[in-house]
Amino acid sequence: MEIPCLELEDPKLAKRVIDLVAPLVITAEKQEKMIEVFEKELDLGLQHGLSGLGSLQMENTFIPCLLDGSESGKYLGLDLGGTNFRVLLITLEKGRMVDEIISYYTVAEHLRLGPGENLFHFLSECILDFLTVQKLPSSQKFNLGFTFSFPMTQQGLDVGLLVNWTKSFNCPGVVGNDVVGMLNKSLAEVGVTNVKVVAIINDTTGTLVAGSHDYPDTAVGLILGTGTNGSYMEKAHRVVRWEERESKQNCIIDPEFGAWGDNGCLDFVRTCWDRELDESSLLPGSFTYEKYFSGRYLGELARRVLVGVLEGLDRAAPPSLSSPDSLTTAHVSEIVASSLPGGQKALVLENLDEEVGAILLHICLILSERAALMVAVPMATFLNRMARSSTTIAVTGSLYRLHPTLASRLDHHTKALSQHPFCYRLCDDGSGKGAGLVAAIATRLHASEAS
Repeated sequence: MEIPCLELEDPKLAKRVIDLVAPLVITAEKQEKMIEVFEKELDLGLQHGLSGLGSLQMENTFIPCLLDGSESGKYLGLDLGGTNFRVLLITLEKGRMVDEIISYYTVAEHLRLGPGENLFHFLSECILDFLTVQKLPSSQKFNLGFTFSFPMTQQGLDVGLLVNWTKSFNCPGVVGNDVVGMLNKSLAEVGVTNVKVVAIINDTTGTLVAGSHDYPDTAVGLILGTGTNGSYMEKAHRVVRWEERESKQNCIIDPEFGAWGDNGCLDFVRTCWDRELDESSLLPGSFTYEKYFSGRYLGELARRVLVGVLEGLDRAAPPSLSSPDSLTTAHVSEIVASSLPGGQKALVLENLDEEVGAILLHICLILSERAALMVAVPMATFLNRMARSSTTIAVTGSLYRLHPTLASRLDHHTKALSQHPFCYRLCDDGSGKGAGLVAAIATRLHASEAS
């Protein structure tokens, strides 16, 4: 991990600051240990899921392959992950998307918090509205892929049990139930008999699948935004909890690595500021890995480090940054950008003492470098496990797109940790596009099994 320079007029003060932030630096020895621990956690999760001692869910998506170029026809997609959702119709010809129609809908608060049956009834009515507006004939059968961006346990390609609601949803009567079954039932109740949900995925898997449409060697999907997660193509023989693994070669696995370290296995890189941030979060002890660097937390983490460093220097925190969330991840991006050639001074630095501003810049640079390294560790580990001749990593998310140095430093660290050829490719709208594409893959697989 490269350590940025700290430019202060007083060299003793600079050394004192460097010493105070030293716990944030991940040494080469810690890098090696992180990779070793991640490998063990992957295997532990494949064997036991979260019922063992590991922190990685390693969810089987039951998707054994990607597009093969034979897929043709029209497929529906439903993308639900927040207050706004989409219904899509994609048209494929020989595995290539030639048309896409999207309609947007909003889930009112009373539906997000009311009985689950009401929510799925509303989703079904929106699908009916889409079919009606687009004048799709009721005599034509449509298979639908469902991107459901909430924690779930999959028991099949078309079976997903909700583990718990997140974000602004808390509908009773859904946790522990199969959301595919609930949606199919609601579709029938509103009179939609020509649509069947054939696959369920999360946004990470959708990103991988969508990436494979544009880059056939895609084998990893990465979400790097408000939260983080990544999915990858695992060798089927390693998926020991999958009875059908002997007849398959590969399978997309969703590790849910935002939770890596929830069991304490990464405490050797955890600082006092990481602990403070976790303890003050809505879900202490849960999804601790994404709290090191994801968009929801990076700004507040930088603020807490600044306050701690200033306390170590017997200085008070500036009033503008004394309250929680007064420094955002967008601010961190602006501060880092100001250090680049031709960069303009970040507005948040304007009202700070010059020394305090320099210290905050140093902290933001170190945290950004640490973030790139901490994302590179799982990415490089996936590459090393797959050992492919070339791999595209399909990535999406606001942090990846908007942070000025993260993408290039992520690429740098991944190359340092893996010798296998790879390329990061931005792939937006994987959750929507991926839903329709997975429906096409599922249709092809069902047809193959039937024959």
